[in-house]
Amino acid sequence: MKPGITPNNHEKKLGDEDFIVSKTDPAGRITYANRIFMEIAGYPEHELLGIQHNIIRHPDMPRGVFRFMWNTLKAGDEFFGFAKNLCADGGYYWVFANITPDYDRNGKLQGYYSVRRNPPRSALEVLIPIYREMLAIEKRSSAKDAPDLSLAYLLDQVKQTGAKHYNSLVLNLYKPNGV
Repeated sequence: MKPGITPNNHEKKLGDEDFIVSKTDPAGRITYANRIFMEIAGYPEHELLGIQHNIIRHPDMPRGVFRFMWNTLKAGDEFFGFAKNLCADGGYYWVFANITPDYDRNGKLQGYYSVRRNPPRSALEVLIPIYREMLAIEKRSSAKDAPDLSLAYLLDQVKQTGAKHYNSLVLNLYKPNGV
């Protein structure tokens, strides 16, 4: 989160056909942002390029979600998930994200490629209470243990839904255009 931004309750929504696209280097610094990303997040290109992608991390997002995301990506797998992002003006927007490692032809990691879409409200109704509890767990825990403890809660919630794994749950929650 960029210092000096105070989150507010102004929600911006992506259109159903909008895609936010960004690329980062292996350390998570933005190397590309499409115009929709710049418009909805409220940043000009020069304020994004070379900056950590977590500039848009909303404080309502549990650290455990990002722990899981980085564990997944570092294992060489793609990540699917829902995130509440922070705009430059303090507003927010929700996305359904797909993040994939980007390798060169020799198999060397070049960074990460992310495509984000407007999530269905029905998915957010399921996830927002889970994220709230994850944040509560993190607040009750030491800084060191908080991400792992909230991640354990998330994975337990996945099991309770009957999903075989996290990706099954989030892909089932994301049903574009009601399909």
